[in-house]
Formats: sequence, C-alpha cells, structure tokens
Amino acid sequence: MDATMGDPLISKYKTVKEEDVNLWFKAAPIGAFPKDGGACVKYKDLQIAIFNFDRLNKWYACQNLSPEKNEMVLSRGMIGDHNGIPKVACPLHKKTFSLETGENLNGDLAPIATFPVKTENGYVYIGFSE
Repeated sequence: MDATMGDPLISKYKTVKEEDVNLWFKAAPIGAFPKDGGACVKYKDLQIAIFNFDRLNKWYACQNLSPEKNEMVLSRGMIGDHNGIPKVACPLHKKTFSLETGENLNGDLAPIATFPVKTENGYVYIGFSE
C-alpha cells in the first residue's frame, strides 16, 4: 500500500526542487548541526531533518517523518552512502533513503520529501515553494 494513502501527516511533505524555491527559511546557525550528522528544525507544521554531510562538504534536508513507523526520527539517523548516493538510515527500522531524491534504497517504501539547502553568512537555509 502507498504510504501516503489516507495518512494526512505524511501528505503534508512534498519534495521541493531548487528551481521551484520562492522562500528560503533561515533554519539555524551552521554550528547548531553536528558534523556528519543531523538535527531537526520546525517550519510551520513541518519537521525537517537537516544533515551536515561534512565529509562530502554538502548539506541535505528531508522530512523528519519516517514513512514506515510514522515517527519523527530521521534527523537522528546515520548518514552514509550507497554506491555513491548520500543516504540516511532510519534509526527505527534501518530503511535507507537517498538524501538527493528521497528514494527508498533498500525496500519498497514511498520516497521521502527532500528540500534544497544553502548556507550563507553562517546560517543554514531550507528552500520551500509556497
């Protein structure tokens, strides 16, 4: 069954492509995020996991909601790579998701929502289309 069917919580999360961003939300100072780890920020009624993938010198953002367990935990997941694809592993069930596309890399779950990230003047920003 599609994880988004009938679940109002997960249906709030939609992937945003960088070219569709019309609002950059100032999430937090860069120092608020652990190197090679994640933290959660709130934007309106959404929880967004932001990852400082320091060893790749990149930042990623996705929904904090685990699509299988319906728990806000992805920001606490381990990050790594799968055949060169940056990924996060859910700390509850170890399902992994691409931090670039949201695709479930080791199962058949629906993709998670991903968001553009930029750093500027010591702060991390998440892109939204509203």
